Amino acid sequence: MTAPTLAFFTRLLDDATPAERFALATEQIQHAERFGIGRAWVAQHHFRAAEGGLPSPFVFLTHVGAHTTTIRLATGIITLPLEDSVKVAEDSAVADLLTGGRIDVGIGSGGTPSSFLPFGQDPANKAAVFDEKLAELRAAYRGDELPGSNRLYPPAPQLDERLWQATFSAFGGARAGAAGDGLLLSRTQPRPADASTAALAEIQVPIIEQYRDALPSGTTPRVTASRTVFVADSRDEALRFAEVGLPRAVAGFRRQGQQILGDTLDDYIRGTDTHIGTPDEVAESLAADETLRHATEIAFQVHSVDAPHEHILRSIELFATEVAPQLGWSSNEPALAGARQAIV
Repeated sequence: MTAPTLAFFTRLLDDATPAERFALATEQIQHAERFGIGRAWVAQHHFRAAEGGLPSPFVFLTHVGAHTTTIRLATGIITLPLEDSVKVAEDSAVADLLTGGRIDVGIGSGGTPSSFLPFGQDPANKAAVFDEKLAELRAAYRGDELPGSNRLYPPAPQLDERLWQATFSAFGGARAGAAGDGLLLSRTQPRPADASTAALAEIQVPIIEQYRDALPSGTTPRVTASRTVFVADSRDEALRFAEVGLPRAVAGFRRQGQQILGDTLDDYIRGTDTHIGTPDEVAESLAADETLRHATEIAFQVHSVDAPHEHILRSIELFATEVAPQLGWSSNEPALAGARQAIV
């Protein structure tokens, strides 16, 4: 199997003002590009700064596109039930033009239930609304006639080939596969009540299998597996930041009803599927993750460790130059000139 490519993922959770968050995330994506990372994913979250600071991802990605040259730029994800599907098509079409054809569109059925209310949506209906709006989005991309004898402008048929669906379920994997879309897998996800200590691969590999089985003949699979990865020069340094970020994350997961056993830092690392430590330690941890052997792209993020900006830059560098090569994972040729100065 071909080695997976590499991506960087950010939820814009830096401890800073909104303007600073956008600036820091832009610098992190620029840094990822310098080290040969092929794609940057950004998550959309409404209202709650502690969950993510980006309600308008295409606006942000267009800005990032003006400050980068080669790295692909993707939404991970747009919460489609909360959006006007034709407006998503328009915004992504314009963003793709302005970034030189570098946009990919990751979509999903939703996140925080309370975020649905200001948009006049009932989270209980999100699956049906997602299906309806996805059909509308596809029709717009394909140039079908829209109500009122309208068609998408600027036209963007290419984006119909760059859709990705996020899911927690085998059913969702099959749906993405049948459509010929890419598959987005989360960095962690809830375990079944009767299998609270199951490895993440036990849940996600069956999703990938259903996805691949459903792909139309001749369609190239696209499977992105996101993972929480924080690489530092010493394990003590890595754990120092994890002791701050992971307890907050675990508390949030538990409020949502997710079962995470134990109350030590090691329990939190295990329960949130976090890969942390020195380059050798992280490489060993990732090598044991069976899901990653089935992925075509590995998207690494520092959340929920949420280290300070300069340490995120260092983690990107260490992942690209020391972790990935140990695992045989592919990246573009790093443009290292000046990269060291950016993290001093």
